[in-house]
Amino acid sequence: MEKSNFVDQIKVFCRSGHGGAGSRHFLRNKLTAKGGPDGGDGGRGAHIILKGNAQLWTLLHLRYHKNILAENGEHGGGNHCTGRNGKDIIIEVPLGTIAKDEETGALEAEILEDGQEIIWLKGGRGGLGNSNFKSATNQAPDYAQPGEPGVEGIKVLELKVFADVGLVGFPNAGKSTLLSRITAAKPKIADYAFTTLVPQLGMVEYREGKSFCVADLPGIIEGAAEGKGLGHRFLRHIDRNSVLLFVIPADSKDHKKEFQILRSELEQYNPEMLQKDFLIAISKADMLDDELKGAISKEMPKNVPHLFISSLTGEGLQALKDALWKLLNAT
Repeated sequence: MEKSNFVDQIKVFCRSGHGGAGSRHFLRNKLTAKGGPDGGDGGRGAHIILKGNAQLWTLLHLRYHKNILAENGEHGGGNHCTGRNGKDIIIEVPLGTIAKDEETGALEAEILEDGQEIIWLKGGRGGLGNSNFKSATNQAPDYAQPGEPGVEGIKVLELKVFADVGLVGFPNAGKSTLLSRITAAKPKIADYAFTTLVPQLGMVEYREGKSFCVADLPGIIEGAAEGKGLGHRFLRHIDRNSVLLFVIPADSKDHKKEFQILRSELEQYNPEMLQKDFLIAISKADMLDDELKGAISKEMPKNVPHLFISSLTGEGLQALKDALWKLLNAT
């Protein structure tokens, strides 16, 4: 269920509406045998609009919409009647959704706020009717504009999870267990790699009613930047995290190397990741005595703060919350 209920990328064929053609009409009634031009304008083709909805957390509701075809505008009519505009299509998406062109990869829209609306694909403009072209030297224009075509193409919607803190680490580093201890989230926890297949969000209740959001992200493996493991499907979710918490287990064979690999994968994916605030948590610290903690501390990079935690005993969890809050609110 976890895998099928969370959809963070869809590909869809979209086409906005064509504009309606202007009318080439002349006034004709029982009182007027040869009246002047009275052709109305064509209606605008329907837009395809993206709208942010804070209640959504996945693109699952769009999974089976393979084609999104907007309505065309109506043609203009006689007696200066303007054609009806096509009915816009509004696509509601979770906050953090980006829209891209599948062929070029160009970013076309980004939804960051609840209720935010962006015209993704504009409908074609309606053509002008012949009444617009009447002049002193051309009393009876016998032409009108066709409507403009809509925009079409294969588009991609991607969701990048919004969270203040992202948990980064190898599979089985203890990220899910940590999330379950400091938040009310109930991620799947098991003793095998890639237990977490999709991001899990939880709210950390801090002091005096304050809170912040933490995301447990699927584990990185070496080569993730090239697409190994969950690859880019995971890494893109880190883009919107303000602080990255590197979770390295106490029983790691080489703590320093593990951090370097994780940092390298982020840098290869997007060098701007290195501009974020880093914090290292050595998990499963209940396995360590003071001597081992001292030895591990000497391995850690000097420019990145670290602390020892245990989700089993609760050791260091309040200190971790304090450190994260301080980083999130640093001026």
